[in-house]
Amino acid sequence: MPNNISRRHFLKKAGAVSLLSVSVGGCAQSMLNSFDKSIDSKPNVIFILTDDQGYGDLACHGHPTLKTPNIDKLYAECTRFTDFHVAPQCIPTRGELMTGTHCLRNGTGYLLPGLSEIRPQIPTIGEMFKAGGYTTGQFGKWHLGDNHPYRPQDRGFDETVHHASWGIASLMDYWDNDYFDDTYEHNGTLEKYNGYCTDVFFNEAMKWMTKQQEKGKPFFCYIPVNVPHGPLLVAEKYERMYEEEGAFLGMITQFDENMGRMEQFLNKTGLKENTIFIYMTDNGSCCGTEVYNAGMRGGKNSYYDGGHRVPFFFRWPAAGINKPRDIDELAQGMDLVPTLLDLCNIERPAGVKFDGISLAGLISGKETKLADRKIVIQIYDFKDPGTVMWNKWRLVNGDELYNITEDAGQRRNIIDKHPDIAKELREYHARWTERMSSFEGLKSVINIGVDTEPTTFLCSAHWFVTHGGQWGVDEWEQVGMPGVKNGYWLLHVEETGRYKVEAYGWPKQSGAAFGDRLQSLDEKLGGRKVSSVKLIVGAKEMTAKTSPRETNATFTINLKKGDKPRLQTFLYDKNGKDLGGSYFVYVTKL
Repeated sequence: MPNNISRRHFLKKAGAVSLLSVSVGGCAQSMLNSFDKSIDSKPNVIFILTDDQGYGDLACHGHPTLKTPNIDKLYAECTRFTDFHVAPQCIPTRGELMTGTHCLRNGTGYLLPGLSEIRPQIPTIGEMFKAGGYTTGQFGKWHLGDNHPYRPQDRGFDETVHHASWGIASLMDYWDNDYFDDTYEHNGTLEKYNGYCTDVFFNEAMKWMTKQQEKGKPFFCYIPVNVPHGPLLVAEKYERMYEEEGAFLGMITQFDENMGRMEQFLNKTGLKENTIFIYMTDNGSCCGTEVYNAGMRGGKNSYYDGGHRVPFFFRWPAAGINKPRDIDELAQGMDLVPTLLDLCNIERPAGVKFDGISLAGLISGKETKLADRKIVIQIYDFKDPGTVMWNKWRLVNGDELYNITEDAGQRRNIIDKHPDIAKELREYHARWTERMSSFEGLKSVINIGVDTEPTTFLCSAHWFVTHGGQWGVDEWEQVGMPGVKNGYWLLHVEETGRYKVEAYGWPKQSGAAFGDRLQSLDEKLGGRKVSSVKLIVGAKEMTAKTSPRETNATFTINLKKGDKPRLQTFLYDKNGKDLGGSYFVYVTKL
């Protein structure tokens, strides 16, 4: 596979995690006794994650023009891991951060239908913290499933305010969102919010934390903002601050202001002292590498360090972790879950073995070195060579070897000079691939007939594609591209009954008819002159007459609990010409 990859419950029975069979280490006992004896209560946790911001996209990391004064202050109060790695793309990273397991094991290997949701039998950090007596909240970008049983409220989060899919203004998201005064999903219900997206997510998180403090409940607050991921939209005053990549850098500066607001909130409420505060990013830079990349090669989607080395800042004043300290040990996103479980004295679920290890000893200062370890960075393809890391060695794509101590920019391939190192890393990768192979081919399905999701919105973003290429249609730009596009959804029927299936030409909330033109941001899109719609659900097939002036075609169908049908639609004009599938289908149990 080329180096630059093209873009495109806590368990009811604790011992039922047969998928998680391999561990690379980790300590199960609490590390609280490693810290100041004055800590007599569980710490709160705030975990902030930005989207497409790279290691170099920070003033404290040497960026020549970017202004991030509040993150710079945080930097000066944190333990910083300087050799910390994630996956080179957002979904795989998020899946690993939420589970402590590799993306190819947990089901989040890539931005493809059936490969972008955490497997239901794998517990998430939200479920583990709830089991440990915490209340849990998520505010921002989830991107690990938009339907039951994959939504954040299905995976352990008591409170959630989030947009859909990969980002605001994606096809799955509320149709006219544009980062300002948008409609987001709040605990399963669409609600409109005033303000810029980052401000909203921070506001809602702080309001929720205030309520938990009043109740005396320890909390885990996850704030994965969607900036500076595209579309690059921010108030003009921030964009004008920079000559190069103004919108991208402006979004980071606007985010930095919210980091300052968060710090004021923590000081005012007294929460700062016994709150573990973590800030990191989800992959390498998307747009900033040409301006500054901290000397690294590659950005988002790359297997070079620039694609997966990210900042990781950790602060906990009550434990004495509020002074600047760098740790240069090789660490990864999958270490987050076991680390936090140890620090917060939360018992690990029975039968669960993580791919990450606990960094609690390093953070507490009780340890200075980790046990020897090798780490594989790999997404999408189970047979892809990816990158294998060992101390400061990097084997990239199986045939490039670098030592980043001597060559941080990974420009000099020294594989011929160190065949023994290359051989050891290839052999490790071969053993690792064999362990992961049993998870290849597993696909996630969408539940329908669920009380907590009365109407299931099926979007073409989650198609298993049959016409129009490999990918689902998840961007408005793709809708406007020529050619027939179609695909099916894999469903699981949760309750026997009669179901209504509505196939729309445009999002239901838009009120637009099949033949209407619609605009989303700068995309002006023509309608389709639909005269009939065919629906196939499993072995059942039916057709409904309609017209370009109608918004949808509606069907009713009987389904049995436990059925796992495919659902697909076909739109035709009056001459029987295939116009592709419906991008927006709504399924409701009657």
